[in-house]
Amino acid sequence: MKRCLIFAAGTFFGRRERPTPGDLVLAADAGYLTCQEAGVEPDILLGDFDSMEVPAGAEHLVRLPVEKDDTDTLAAVRLALDRGCGVVYIYGGTGGKRLDHTLANLQTLLFLRRRGARGYLYDDDFVWTAIENESLTIEKTVEWGLFSAFCLGDRAEGIDEVGLQYPLADAALAADFPLGVSNHILESTATITVRRGALAVGWQLPPISCK
Repeated sequence: MKRCLIFAAGTFFGRRERPTPGDLVLAADAGYLTCQEAGVEPDILLGDFDSMEVPAGAEHLVRLPVEKDDTDTLAAVRLALDRGCGVVYIYGGTGGKRLDHTLANLQTLLFLRRRGARGYLYDDDFVWTAIENESLTIEKTVEWGLFSAFCLGDRAEGIDEVGLQYPLADAALAADFPLGVSNHILESTATITVRRGALAVGWQLPPISCK
């Protein structure tokens, strides 16, 4: 399955996945600076360039209008889908000074899922993805590692959480009560199922030596 790495303009907490031959690497506006920090050369630089000047001599440039519905990161996600990518890793999509962009990128994970792809949004030793009407099994990589799940919508039902400190069976999560925050993975794997609705799920990752 073709992969895409997107570098956005938020806080960069270190690279988890390295580009391999055939991967698509995109820089969204000032995410170009994140690329430079990560030592990665993007295949395409796109954005409205309201947060940085276009780098001198930049090639493979896609200039977006300032007034648009998509964030620069979502525009990069659309390009990744157009290029046939089924897995998208987003760096620099959280933190920074813009909580609104962090929330937008969490919603973008569901945008990807509903189009048959899976996105991973990296935070500080944490990763997020979205699931809808399906199950997801994750491996424990940190002892007593944190896990959280939030409803992406008004209500999600038929939720099972197995392998966690606080398991759920045929439960419901709603947008007005954060019941799914700060669980812990106890078993070697944990499985999360939602039968009706969508969830943002995130889990702790081991520290990386160089950030």
